[in-house]
Amino acid sequence: MSTLPFPLAEPPEPLAEEAGRKLMTGEVEFLKGVVDMAGLPPADRLEVCFAGRSNVGKSSLINALTGRRAIARTSNTPGRTQEINYFTVGESHYLVDLPGYGYAKAPLPVVEKWQRLLKAYLSGRATLRRAFLLIDMRHGVKEVDAEIMGLLNKSAVTFQAVLTKADKLSTAEQEKTLAQVRAALAKHPAAYPELVVTSSEKGVGIPTLRAIIAGLT
Repeated sequence: MSTLPFPLAEPPEPLAEEAGRKLMTGEVEFLKGVVDMAGLPPADRLEVCFAGRSNVGKSSLINALTGRRAIARTSNTPGRTQEINYFTVGESHYLVDLPGYGYAKAPLPVVEKWQRLLKAYLSGRATLRRAFLLIDMRHGVKEVDAEIMGLLNKSAVTFQAVLTKADKLSTAEQEKTLAQVRAALAKHPAAYPELVVTSSEKGVGIPTLRAIIAGLT
């Protein structure tokens, strides 16, 4: 077992892997897009959310987790999605896709409105069990990621770092990024002490992340 801070999450046992697969690839449907707190669905089930910089691969990861090609829309235009998108996962979970942050082309009032909505959502959603903070493995933690980590700390929301696009790097390059991410996470008490490395294209880490979600209570 690794003695590093923030070790990589272990691959799931067969039963946990199957439970995650059944949950995440079962009945998953888009419920609604939300632009203010009044539009949130009832807090009647466990939910997890996905946050990340624009074009970090969030939609691709959600598609991979659910075994769908396009349940979450992908876009090459940063900041296109301005809503909190809710998906139902069976009758037990909500999967929440937060708008990509840090998009330079969005007007300042749009960015400020999104930041207010994000803060309200994170601090006011009692059924939110974990935020998955996606970090592009090619770039590591950027300043805007650190800002979101600080917000998650203040909101007392446990967040887990998920590294995306791992297939784009060599093993040595991955290790360099992991060291930088671990150093950044060490400053944040709300950070869950395990990392998940993923590639939506290659399926790397998908069973692990599914099992983590299925195991939350």
